[in-house]
Amino acid sequence: MSVFAPESPQFVADPYPAYAELRAAGRVHWFEGSGQWLVPRHADVSALLRDRRLGRTYQHRFSHEEFGRTPPPPEHAPFHLLNDNGLLDLEAPAHTRIRRLVAKAFTPRTVERLVPYVHRLAAELVEDLVESGGGDLVSALAEPLPVAVIAEMLGIPEADRHLLRPWSADICGMYELNPGPETARRAVQASAEFSSYLRELIAERRGRPGEDLISALIAAHDEDLDDSGAERQAAPGRLSEQEMISTCALLLNAGHEATVNSTAGGWWTLLRHPAELARLRAEPALLPTAIEELLRHDTPLQLFERWVLEDIEIGGTVLERGSEVALLFGSANRDPEVFAAPDRLDLGRRHNPHIGFGAGIHYCLGAPLARIELTASFGALLRRAPRLSLAAPPLRRPGFVIRGLSELRVAV
Repeated sequence: MSVFAPESPQFVADPYPAYAELRAAGRVHWFEGSGQWLVPRHADVSALLRDRRLGRTYQHRFSHEEFGRTPPPPEHAPFHLLNDNGLLDLEAPAHTRIRRLVAKAFTPRTVERLVPYVHRLAAELVEDLVESGGGDLVSALAEPLPVAVIAEMLGIPEADRHLLRPWSADICGMYELNPGPETARRAVQASAEFSSYLRELIAERRGRPGEDLISALIAAHDEDLDDSGAERQAAPGRLSEQEMISTCALLLNAGHEATVNSTAGGWWTLLRHPAELARLRAEPALLPTAIEELLRHDTPLQLFERWVLEDIEIGGTVLERGSEVALLFGSANRDPEVFAAPDRLDLGRRHNPHIGFGAGIHYCLGAPLARIELTASFGALLRRAPRLSLAAPPLRRPGFVIRGLSELRVAV
């Protein structure tokens, strides 16, 4: 479809009119630019996220050749070793086993224990921004808060935390449509460096375990060592060391990437809707529903890819095994079949089944933590900077799949 133009800065800045055209034109559309089927409607996106005839990977059932796909270049191996062993890109039974183990460590109690830290840090960052008379909301608040929180949860030393955001940004570049050679090179290098760092940190934490998530994951791994300390290969119900490394990397990447973009993008949305911002300032109790509405109205993860493992029919079109679908989260969250007046920002919206955190077995494990972080940072800014305003036009990141701002300068 010609209206879908993810390489266009104008489209990336506002894809929603194009999404409306896609939804009106049908349930599924072939996009030659990436060789994918686009799925724009909420009912279909929601159903396909749960449909086991599709998968984030196909390698649990087929070789590359059997699936009609070319294996990735050997030089990309560090990226795929790190990425392909993480929860996001696994299917059952491996996904079931790893998610169960991670969930045992990533418990509601673990998240709840972080709440005072999150609110204290949010208040400190906002106070610094106010005392400076304003500045870039991205670098002053949106980035440092979730990075620090997930690093605190995992037990990353403060001296090393500056490494995380650059590694994450480079790795996540590979999730865009048709990443180029330079993007791939940077992702491979970041994957190798990140993996090496985590391997050393895990070795150190094994000798000196703490109360952090890495120590909990080590405990799950070490239960499957034999008497000599060697790792058993067939480890039902346990984490391998590579799975542990990939899990930590995923938690660090996914644990802050969406929250960064939700914070900056959410404030950019509020500043463009002054009546709703005034409403929120007058009714702070609206904050929980406001967070959900901001996630719906301008979704940070616009697209989620899945492989067709068995032929499937959608609206009279057969998607054959070996093809790939692009589930358009941003479009689904503006579907008028589900949301009344979907293009209107309504911070008091009650019926809001948005899929900003996904659905099915790949539903975001960190959604409760993300909501805590967003509530803390938005609440602190609303209280401490009641006259916050835009100081300069925002700068947008070039990516479309993971969509957000690189700079949002504000005055207080």
